[in-house]
Amino acid sequence: MSELHQRNAPTTTPTPPTIRHTPHPTASVPDDLRELFGTDTRALVAAFIDTHRDSGDPELGCALVSTAGQLALALRDGGGLGVDYKTSVSDVVTEADRAAETFVAEALSSLRPRDGLLGEEGAARDSLSGRTWVIDPVDGTYNFTSGSDYFCSAIALVDGDPSDPERLHFGAVHRPSHGTTHLGGPEMPTTVNGRAVGRLAEAPAREISLATYIHPPFLADAAVREAWLAVSTRFATLRMLGAGSIDLSGVSEGRFGAWTQHSVADWDWLPGRALVEGAGGICRKIEAGGRTWCVAGNSRVVAEITIVWS
Repeated sequence: MSELHQRNAPTTTPTPPTIRHTPHPTASVPDDLRELFGTDTRALVAAFIDTHRDSGDPELGCALVSTAGQLALALRDGGGLGVDYKTSVSDVVTEADRAAETFVAEALSSLRPRDGLLGEEGAARDSLSGRTWVIDPVDGTYNFTSGSDYFCSAIALVDGDPSDPERLHFGAVHRPSHGTTHLGGPEMPTTVNGRAVGRLAEAPAREISLATYIHPPFLADAAVREAWLAVSTRFATLRMLGAGSIDLSGVSEGRFGAWTQHSVADWDWLPGRALVEGAGGICRKIEAGGRTWCVAGNSRVVAEITIVWS
């Protein structure tokens, strides 16, 4: 990975926004974010660094995603949001994605200079500490560009290779339009704005919903289609909303029963996986139909899916 080059700090720094020094914030970024900084990411980074020099990792993670999410929302609401296409008409990136990721990456370069970075939009730095922050600045970009509120900013902290981490410390997911921040991990009970979500109830597929996503062209692949049908038809109902980290936060709360998707990028999987595991759920990768599927839910339904695909 290439080293991320940090921008020079501005000559004058606006008064930083007041962010609660708690790992479970009950509020996101103050309403005056855009009045303070507009779209000046460098000024926002400088103020954020000054505010969070002494923050612990969970608090920092929550603050990063809440600020990144609110920055993206401010950019969208400001109008004139440029859109570029990656692999398809539904795989898009905007200036808001890039600005939000730049903010997170530059803040971490100052506050956690020995840690690695892996971001969806290209932010990358090798880890000197063994730890890596995995960043999704705007998850659900197609929704975001369509004016939907079903998008979020997400982050996870891991030890080792993000594709197969030795330890998943925690994930944090912020939904800007709702002002909610989920935080949790295998050793950290999942909360929403500081409120514990409780443990997932055991239930079979026939009694619960499946949140999922599959790109329509993959349904033309017989092997993928058969694997998909073998599992999806077992559930009471399906929900396909297009933002994996929000889906997984919903699984952690019990709003959705389970989640699965194939060929999932680390930044779309690790933050939400942490939340599900923090609620007592099970997360695993399973090979089926020539693809690797990520699966999350209560232990009973994950075992059921595993048997179907074994």
